[in-house]
Amino acid sequence: MKNFKKLLILLVFSLLGSIILVGCAGSGDGDSGGNKGNEGNDSDSAEGSEGGDLIIANTSDIVTLDPAGQNDQPSANVQENIFEKLVKLNADMEVEPNLATEWEAVEDNVWEFKLRDDVKFHDGSDFNAEVVKANIERILDEKVGSPKGFLYTMVTEVKVVDDHTVQFVTEYPFAPLPSHLAHSGGGMVSLDVIKEDYEAMEDGKEPGTVINEKPIGTGYFKFEEWKPGQEVKIVRNDDYWGDKVKLDSVTFKVINEDQTRIADLITGNIHIADPVSPSDVDQVENTDGLSVPRQSSVSLSYIGFNMEKEPFDDPKVRQAINMAIDKSQIIDGIYDGVGIPAIGPLAPPVFGYDDSVDGLEYDPEKAKELLKEAGYEDGFKTTLWTNDSREREDAAVNVQSQLKEFGIEVDVQVLEWGAYLEKTAAGEHDMFVLGWSTVTGDADYGLYALFHSDNIGDPGNRTFTKDAELDKLLDDARKNPDPEERKALYKEIQEKLAEVAPMLYLHHSEFLLGVSDKVKGLEQLPTQTLVLQNVTLEE
Repeated sequence: MKNFKKLLILLVFSLLGSIILVGCAGSGDGDSGGNKGNEGNDSDSAEGSEGGDLIIANTSDIVTLDPAGQNDQPSANVQENIFEKLVKLNADMEVEPNLATEWEAVEDNVWEFKLRDDVKFHDGSDFNAEVVKANIERILDEKVGSPKGFLYTMVTEVKVVDDHTVQFVTEYPFAPLPSHLAHSGGGMVSLDVIKEDYEAMEDGKEPGTVINEKPIGTGYFKFEEWKPGQEVKIVRNDDYWGDKVKLDSVTFKVINEDQTRIADLITGNIHIADPVSPSDVDQVENTDGLSVPRQSSVSLSYIGFNMEKEPFDDPKVRQAINMAIDKSQIIDGIYDGVGIPAIGPLAPPVFGYDDSVDGLEYDPEKAKELLKEAGYEDGFKTTLWTNDSREREDAAVNVQSQLKEFGIEVDVQVLEWGAYLEKTAAGEHDMFVLGWSTVTGDADYGLYALFHSDNIGDPGNRTFTKDAELDKLLDDARKNPDPEERKALYKEIQEKLAEVAPMLYLHHSEFLLGVSDKVKGLEQLPTQTLVLQNVTLEE
């Protein structure tokens, strides 16, 4: 029996939280993916009835509905349900058919994909090889300026063989191409809408303006409404080519306060709280009718340095801060031990991860020595940016406290999510807290986007890393078709990164969801994406 007084307090808190939410802007989580499965969630043990509106509370609003737009997790979570890709990843990070039924490398630098012949977009138009060609060419178009263009820079030509056969010609052999096509940036948009968007660009509109207003895909859900800062609603696609969803709709609500999300979950105002903070797990699990599924990931949380700004243009300073921070304080004290310490940027399930690579271990005496050698024996003043995520703010404050012992005065500043992405892409920061998820399961995505000089800014390189040797290694690794030789190159890259030290790698997270027992058939992938196709709600 639950304590009545506790429940009453939570009911009141939920009401207050709902009032506070009016007019609040969204904040972001940015972690844009190993699998323990949904432990503690009996979503597969029974099936709910057809229909209903599934309500998911997220910390932040989406940034865009355009698959070629901003590369952030909140946007991807919504897009995944509206747009489909040629292929998709399963819970084991294996590539599976989706809009393509089969594929093969017909030459060293040519991939061929066979497409489904029974697919239509939400606007009734046909999906075919011409559509694929238009979507990939658009994401590579410099006039569009897609932050996800890096996914396909190796593609030199998209050939239409026939209506349902398409070939990708690449500049060099590129083994991870199918994995890259499984990224949300490979989402297929209606050709008619793409043409309309280009027409709007000719009239002076921003790229993606029309697609944001009319996000037309082939997915099992269709877009209905986006109320910026409040919610996004999608509804069932009754004309879907495959197994149709049973839910009537899904509403993604923006509730950036952790305790408000938990209170709304407890009182039944929402069905899923995404995410649950580690410090709130016990509260949720001790509430009847709720559980906390846990999913190991291929994600990374990190603190990045702007290598174009003093004193972070000096590798000794970057190495010193790495050695000055005791990560266990952050993982145990803030994340309640959830997740594993990060030695480098790749999580263990990612192809190319190498556990023999030594990182920059906690060594305060060595940190002091390096600061002295760099001319900062007495420390310096700097800023550390974060968005309004409780764990990130807490991590920033912890780092602030630890660096104070070295004479480094850190001003922690909290920014709204959209402004945070824009300003870090523009290089206005000193240090920043962010995350990255290797959603393709291949080291190329986890390293090339973050550290190659071609990807400075929006694509992912917000540390402004520019290193010719590192660039060459990254280029060589993605061009080599031999898996074992690629692994050797990625080991060398990870060793080089320990020397360059563009980041302080914090931890590889474990995703935590608060879920009502009414939700059946829910799955979360190691990429953080929620799979909603088989979800039902129990009365």
